[in-house]
Amino acid sequence: MPKSKPPYLAQFRQQIIELAHAGRTPAELSREFGPSAQSIANWIAQDARDRGKPIPGKEGLSSAEREELVRLRRQLRQVQQERDILAKATAWFAGKSEKTFTPSTNS
Repeated sequence: MPKSKPPYLAQFRQQIIELAHAGRTPAELSREFGPSAQSIANWIAQDARDRGKPIPGKEGLSSAEREELVRLRRQLRQVQQERDILAKATAWFAGKSEKTFTPSTNS
């Protein structure tokens, strides 16, 4: 299994983005600094989304929206687990109460 590279530091990515905004191409930056041209293009597109000015054809979620989506999915998973636990407890108590139920007589 090939080793994956550690992620580039945010400061490094920001410097590359600034160089791209100054007119350098992702291919030039790739040759000089190492990350692939596709990675650099992705960083530039994400930066544009985060600033509210997505590049046509590169629309998507901003970093804040992506973080919120992850948080909401985690919260949904937790609520679903809680619901499942409560449903099982309710069924268990309902089964237990049916066994001990004695109808009263109203005479």
